[in-house]
Parts: sequence; C-alpha cells; structure tokens
Amino acid sequence: MKKVLFVFLTFVFASALFASDIAVWEKSTLNQIIKKKEIRVGLEAGYMPFELKDKKGNIIGFDVDMAKEIAKELGVKLTLVNTAWDGIIPALLTNKFDIIMSGMTITPQRNMQVNFVEPYIVVGQTILIKKELAGKIKSYKDLNDPKYTVVTKLGVTADFATKKLMPKAKLRLFETEQEAAMEVINGKADAFVYDLPYNAIFYAQNSSKLAFLDKPFTYEPLAWAINKGDPDFLNWLNNFLMIVKGDGRYDAIYNKWFKSTDWLKDVQ
Repeated sequence: MKKVLFVFLTFVFASALFASDIAVWEKSTLNQIIKKKEIRVGLEAGYMPFELKDKKGNIIGFDVDMAKEIAKELGVKLTLVNTAWDGIIPALLTNKFDIIMSGMTITPQRNMQVNFVEPYIVVGQTILIKKELAGKIKSYKDLNDPKYTVVTKLGVTADFATKKLMPKAKLRLFETEQEAAMEVINGKADAFVYDLPYNAIFYAQNSSKLAFLDKPFTYEPLAWAINKGDPDFLNWLNNFLMIVKGDGRYDAIYNKWFKSTDWLKDVQ
C-alpha cells in the first residue's frame, strides 16, 4: 500500500510540475512572439552606430542587424519601435514591445526593473573637448572645475558619471547626443561626455574642431533588456548570443559598424 501511495504522490507531484512549466511557457514572451510571428524591438534611433536613421529615414545600426538575426532565427517578422529614451523601460513594462535593443548599459537600478541578457559589448565614457583645450585637459579629473561647462544627454550613464565624477563642473543636459555634442563644436561648451563608440565616430567627422580623450574612464557592459519573470526568453537570447559569437555572425556585424565607416555615406 505504501508503495502504491508513493507512486501516486510522485505522479501527482510530477503532473503539477509539468502543469506549472506549461503555464510559464504560455506566458513567455518567446511563446507569444512565435504565436504572433512577430518580434517587436524597442530602441531610440540616435545612438551611433547602435541605432540611427539613414538618409531615407530607415533605422539602421549594430543593434538593428542583431535584431534581424534574432528574427531570422525565430522565423518571424521584425518590427522596430522607435521610443524616447526616458520612456523606453516603462514602454517595455507596458508591453509596447518585447525587448529593448538600444545600447543600454547594465546598472543595478535598471536591473531592479528589467532582466538583462548577457552583455554583448563593453564600452565606457570618453570625452570630446574643444581643440584649444588639448593638452590642458588630460582626463575627466581636469574638468572637475567650475570654469568648465560639460554637456551630455539627459538620463544616460554619461549624465550619472559626470554628476558623480565631475560635480564641480557646470553640467548642461540635452535630449539628444547630437544636440549636446554640437554645443562643443559651436563653442558653447568645453567638453562632451559620452560612450566611446559614439564619440569615436563623431570625432572622425569633426576632428578639425575637437580633441578626443579616447581612454574610457568607466566600465559599462551593454545588454538587451526584457521583462522579469521570463526564464524561457532569457535562456533563448543568451544561447542565441553565444551561438552567433561562435559562428562568426557577431564578428561580421561588429566589423561592419565598428571597424569600418562605410555606412556613414548612408547617413550624411
């Protein structure tokens, strides 16, 4: 009798676990994507070379090409949802899209709201300064002075890093990277703080007017973000990233956007 009871209880327990797994899968974003045959990707098209608009208004960039590979693997349509940066996490949480792929830095604060996939690239903050300050400003420490005006984009890690590491400087914040960087070009600010990839490209376009402190002074892993409580989607994305880094697809996309400037002719 005890043996029969044990077998019965084991069956009940296993059935409950199976039902629980089925319920989790039904709610998974991955399952919904497959059912809808569409993956919606949230991004802000203004962060070269991760996502930007070409001359025709199409959104292109490193993250976009990675998103295309994800859609191809899933066999679904890719829909890009251009979203203002300050509302991008709330938009994910309210199901405006399925995933954020927009050069987002992992931070403990953001991680309390979303789950991050394994980092796909590591960047850091660098500085563009007025040409005439070359030699006078050698690091972020030299900018920590009330006589200097530093600019960056509102609400990004450059904003937080500047406030933390250069509290004495006059800080001005802008809605876009382009607006902030142009303040230095136009002589209205002394320095622009932002991620290495963006600054490297902006400097290549404006090297006659700027000096570039290209050694990053922060460590910032970038990752895609999804809603919490979705282990199936998180597992799939981590495995996808591992596979494309191993089969050469990641390197091909990386080289296209970070080791070449051929794409600039399509956006200028």
